[in-house]
Amino acid sequence: MADEFIPEDIKEFIVCKIHSVAQLEGLLLLRRDPRVEWGAEALAQRLYISQGETGEVLSHLHAEGLLALTRDTPATYKYQPDSPDAVSLVDRLAEVYAKYLVAVTHLIHTTAPPRVQKFADAFRIIKGAPK
Repeated sequence: MADEFIPEDIKEFIVCKIHSVAQLEGLLLLRRDPRVEWGAEALAQRLYISQGETGEVLSHLHAEGLLALTRDTPATYKYQPDSPDAVSLVDRLAEVYAKYLVAVTHLIHTTAPPRVQKFADAFRIIKGAPK
């Protein structure tokens, strides 16, 4: 399987903390410059998803200890993992993702929580479904 290229600790990090490609892309975008504060509107434009979805991405990454909330209204965040270990894991995740994009996205899609998977399943075309 393609995820054989992903180290076990990175797999565990993805499974536990990253539930969508949008969360991963958002995290890595904020990681590029930890001094920059991001709100849902600005990040939505970069991720090509709605502000509502982006707000959920930011809130989730904050709850996972990967972002710091810098302002409440409107909510803005910056990259600030809560431990040096998390910084190291995200740095390594960025390297692995750059080399093995398909394997990482496959892992995310196959381990997504049921709510995320149910949403993704809604967009599958079912063979023989009425047109």
